[in-house]
Amino acid sequence: MKTSYYQFKPINIGRWLIWSLFALLLALAPLAFTSSLGHTMLSQMGIAIIVCLSYNMLLGQGGMLSFGHAVYSGMGSFMAIHTLNLIGGGSFPLPVSLLPIVGGVAGLLCAVLLGWVTTKKAGTTFAMITLGMGELVWAMSLMFPEFFGGEGGVSGNRVTGSKALGITFGPQVQLYYLIAIYTFVCTGLMFAFTRTPLGRLLNAVRDNPERVEFVGYDTQRVRYIAFVIAGFFAGIAGALAALNFEIVTSEVVSGYRSGAYLLFTFLGGATFFFGPIIGGVLLVLATVLLSEWTKAWLLYLGLIFLFMVMYAPGGVASLIMMNLRVAAFGKLRQLWVSYLALGATALLALMGIAVMIEMVYHLQLDSATGDSIKILGTAVNVKSVNSWFGAAFVALTGAGLFELVRRQFAQEWGDIQEYIEKEIKRRENAL
Repeated sequence: MKTSYYQFKPINIGRWLIWSLFALLLALAPLAFTSSLGHTMLSQMGIAIIVCLSYNMLLGQGGMLSFGHAVYSGMGSFMAIHTLNLIGGGSFPLPVSLLPIVGGVAGLLCAVLLGWVTTKKAGTTFAMITLGMGELVWAMSLMFPEFFGGEGGVSGNRVTGSKALGITFGPQVQLYYLIAIYTFVCTGLMFAFTRTPLGRLLNAVRDNPERVEFVGYDTQRVRYIAFVIAGFFAGIAGALAALNFEIVTSEVVSGYRSGAYLLFTFLGGATFFFGPIIGGVLLVLATVLLSEWTKAWLLYLGLIFLFMVMYAPGGVASLIMMNLRVAAFGKLRQLWVSYLALGATALLALMGIAVMIEMVYHLQLDSATGDSIKILGTAVNVKSVNSWFGAAFVALTGAGLFELVRRQFAQEWGDIQEYIEKEIKRRENAL
C-alpha cells in the first residue's frame, strides 16, 4: 500500500529578499531622483530592462542571436500609439494603463507570423534570417505611411480616456510608476519562465540540440515558442515607450535599435538573468548622459564593447558573480590593491585617449568655433603640438602601466582560483 505524505520545502529567504529589494528600489527611485530628467531616465530604464530581458530569452537562454528584435518592440509601439489615438477619439473605451497589453499582443502576433519562418533554422542562418526580417520591416515602415506615419511617425496624447483615481499619466512620475509595475511583473514572469520545464528545455536546445532531438523533442518548436514569448514581452516594452515619448517613428524598428539591444544585453551579461537588467540601465546612461556629454559617444561605446570582449566576455554580471565567489572564500580583500591599480591606470589611459578623440572631433566638426576646447574644465588647444604629445604620452603611459598591473593581477587571480578549487575538493572529501 502506497502511503502519501507531505514534504516540507523551506522558503527561499534569499530570493524573497532580492525581489523585495527590487520592488522597494522601483518604488523609492523617484524620491531620490526628483527632477523631470531623473523621472524620464528612470522610465526609460524600466522599458529597457523589459526589452533586454526579452531579448535575452533568445540570446542567453536559447542561444539564438537575433538582429531583428526591434521589430517586435516596434510593432508593439505602433499598435499602442494607434490604439491610444482611438481611445482619444472615443471609439475604443480602454484604460490607458492596459495599452502595454495591446502592444504585447501585437508583438506576439508579429512573432507568431515571422517566427515560424525564422526559427526553422539555428545558428548563423537564424541570425541572417532575423537580419533580413528586420530590414524588410524597416523598409516597409517607409513604404506604408498610412500605418507607420512616414518619416514624421505617429504621435498621440497619453492624457486621454478614463481617469481612474484621478490618475491622468500627464506627470512623468505617474507614468513612471505604471512602467515600474510592468517592469516588476514582466521581470518576475520572465524569471519564472526560466524555472519552467520549457525554460529548462530551451537551455538544453542551446547547449546540445542533437541530444534534445534524440530524446524526442522538436527543437524548432521549442525555439518557436520561446521566440513568441519574447515577442510578447518586447511588445509590452514598445507600448510603454510609445506612452513615454508619445510619438513613434520608423527608427523603432531599425537595425540600429536591434543592435543596441544586442550590444547592451551582452555588456550586461547574457549568461545571467540579472545581466540584461544591468544592460538596460547602461543603455539609458549611454544614450542619454554619454550622448549629451560628447559627440563621439558611439566611438567610446565601441571601445568599451571591445574592452569587455577582450577582458570580460561574460559581461558586467560575470564580473560581479566571479567576485562574489572569491568573497565567499574570504579572498576578496587580497585583490583591493590590484583593483585600485587597475582602475587608476585604466582611467589614466582613457583620459589620454579621450583627449585625442575630442581634439579630432573638434578639428573635423567644430573647427569654425576656434582652436580651443574645454575638457574636464581645462582649456586644450587642438592645434598645439604640446597638446597632442601630452595626450599621447598620458595614453601610452596609462596603457603600459595597465598591462603591467593586469599581468600581476592575472597571477594573483590564478592563485586564488587554484586555492578555491582545492578548498572545494577538501570540503567534498570531508563530507
